[in-house]
Amino acid sequence: MDSPSEEHRRPEGVSDNTIEALGVLSEAFETAIAARGHLYQFHRLTGTSDARLQDAVTLMRKAGHAEVADVLDHHLVGRNVLEGRWTFQIVEEYDDTYHNLFRALEQQAREDLADGRRHLKEARMKEESRTAGAPGHNATPSDS
Repeated sequence: MDSPSEEHRRPEGVSDNTIEALGVLSEAFETAIAARGHLYQFHRLTGTSDARLQDAVTLMRKAGHAEVADVLDHHLVGRNVLEGRWTFQIVEEYDDTYHNLFRALEQQAREDLADGRRHLKEARMKEESRTAGAPGHNATPSDS
């Protein structure tokens, strides 16, 4: 049966314009997901930096540079990266105020306009691009 699976077929009555709009909405959400990943990477890297800073402070003290260690320890170790916030708080706020809402509204738009189906634009692109019946061009894994 060399055709897309049901979840990647256009529901009855869904226009090309709707598929295009949902596709662009999906692209926007995927970009927000990538941004979120970078934000989590920022969180991880900043935490690693702070841990290494603490190591440097310890080594400065051990090397007899207590004054330098004291300045670093007092001004940088454990410091907020934004007013009143460590990076975990930034990540949480992003998730709570933006990412979760974006995810919910993107899903709701798909539910309302395309029976909840995902990636209809990409599925259409695949069907337009592949050579049906050619090796490596099967519609689904089960068509192998």
